[in-house]
Amino acid sequence: MSGVDIADSAMAAPPNVPISDVSQAQGKPAFVAPRTYLDQTRPVVPPTPLSAVDREQMEGLRTIRAFLKVRTSYDVLPLSFRLIVFDTSLLVKKSLNILIQNGIVSAPLWDSKTSTFAGLLTTSDYINVIQYYWQNPDALARVDQFRLNSLRDIEKALGVTPIETVSIHPERPLYEACRKMLESRARRIPLVDIDDETHRTMVVSVITQYRILKFITVNIKETQKLRKPLRDLPHVGTYSDLASAFMDTPVMDVIHMLVQKNISSVPILDKDKTVINVFEAVDVITLIKGGVYDDLNLSVGEALLKRSDDFPGIYTCSMQDQLSTIYDTIRKSRVHRFIIIDEDSRLKGVLTLSDILEYTLLEGEADE
Repeated sequence: MSGVDIADSAMAAPPNVPISDVSQAQGKPAFVAPRTYLDQTRPVVPPTPLSAVDREQMEGLRTIRAFLKVRTSYDVLPLSFRLIVFDTSLLVKKSLNILIQNGIVSAPLWDSKTSTFAGLLTTSDYINVIQYYWQNPDALARVDQFRLNSLRDIEKALGVTPIETVSIHPERPLYEACRKMLESRARRIPLVDIDDETHRTMVVSVITQYRILKFITVNIKETQKLRKPLRDLPHVGTYSDLASAFMDTPVMDVIHMLVQKNISSVPILDKDKTVINVFEAVDVITLIKGGVYDDLNLSVGEALLKRSDDFPGIYTCSMQDQLSTIYDTIRKSRVHRFIIIDEDSRLKGVLTLSDILEYTLLEGEADE
């Protein structure tokens, strides 16, 4: 049927009679205009106007994202910093001692045989080693001979997430680095460049979520526009199926929680369910200092006594706190997560730096 025929059929339709009925009466195929059909089944609802707080919130987020798109990953680095890179042939025991001596919890890996970046060593890898020896106690005698290049074998044996290999060029936009971290669920990302003379890969440094968020709040005053409280941001943070433990909980039980839920901390409660401490993945490093993997039968309370004196402490917030306040806390203190509590200090949820970064980058982005 030509376009003229359809138009003529439409013009011939009597008032209040659908085109489809007329077409069928004339022995012609029925045609229904999509827009007419949608208008009849779905009434048009005008969009709800944004409140002044919503508009201010979105303005602040857009400003932050625009800033991240024009600054490079290199800009986040301090004027002076130290970088420790581990060769994959290094013994796990030695790598652990180096981390402790230098007060760091991660390090890039380098494959000297291929002269290439080989991923990022984190506390998760040491926890995997603990899990492996817990499941295979007969292999504990060989722990002193275990090297970093064997971590892949442990990952396969446990069926866990492989070692982090995501990286970014230091001159790429910081926004791109943040997106890569969110997509890979990594909490830090190495900056990898190419040497101008040798044309070989080289690791420049590592930037963390904390450093990125602090960089934002130091340079962007618009973080103060993020005035909506957490209670109005139900998708920011974790509030259900929360892991928790008590002071007398065995450390190995908490380590299992960290692995099974793929989390970096477990809130510690008292008998009244009040939050009194937090066991972090980095606490495991102190416990296996010296490569003693079979001395993990102590309780959480005993393990927390082994923390160093420079432990930054626990940071809490409430559902009434605004992201502007949370950003301000990150600017002033070295924070890795917030434990959300109620007025009686009971556990309500956990807000991680990943949650904050994800909201900052993705909230309302599809509408822009």
